[in-house]
Amino acid sequence: MQVEDRPDALLTDCGMPSDTFNVACRARLSPATVLDRIRQSIAWFQGRRHPFSWWVAPGDQPTELGQMLVAAGLEAADDELAMSADLRRIRLADLAPNRLDIRRVKSPSELVTFAQINAANWLPPNEHVLRFYERGARVLFTPESPFWYYVGYVDGEAVATAELTLGGGVVGLFNISTLAAHRHRGYGSAMTVQPLVDAAAAGYDTAVLQAAPDGVGVYRRVGFTTYGEVCEYKPREQEAVSGKR
Repeated sequence: MQVEDRPDALLTDCGMPSDTFNVACRARLSPATVLDRIRQSIAWFQGRRHPFSWWVAPGDQPTELGQMLVAAGLEAADDELAMSADLRRIRLADLAPNRLDIRRVKSPSELVTFAQINAANWLPPNEHVLRFYERGARVLFTPESPFWYYVGYVDGEAVATAELTLGGGVVGLFNISTLAAHRHRGYGSAMTVQPLVDAAAAGYDTAVLQAAPDGVGVYRRVGFTTYGEVCEYKPREQEAVSGKR
């Protein structure tokens, strides 16, 4: 993986042809340099011959960044709601519906299970998701790692996941996922709430996430509210190497 972390933008390339993990984000581009920095950032990915996505979030600057990305050859691909919640006011849910057993991932083998469930969100399952967590396992389990991973089991079978990322004084909630055959049983709500309870116990009071359409209802019931949108931009004609999600 290569990371270019500048004050005005963050670029990440995972070393694989996957726009799930190759991302430009956190843009704080000045009017004087914005066009040059957009061109430089696109060239940074193109030099690695890897597909990528540019995420534009509510705090990104300039406010016309999306239009500028389109003018530079990208196109809007997906929109998701940006949501936040006060962890002191989270509405608790049943954390063990249908005997769901939520466990914090503690070993590389459990991380493989986490990755397998997330990879199943694509058809066919996304091999790059599996390889990403396999490659990163050693780093992801260091004491300073900001990632908390969870897997939910029913009668010993792994059926659901959640991920919590700590950073900037808040927690980010990601990868709330349930295998297709086990959905609509309350597992998504439980997998959403358990990491938030743990984060509150650790002293955090704010959580953020970007919500896909089928998760918005769950997050609102828990206590999340909308504060904007996250729009994903990709190069036109970009080869679809990540599979269909």
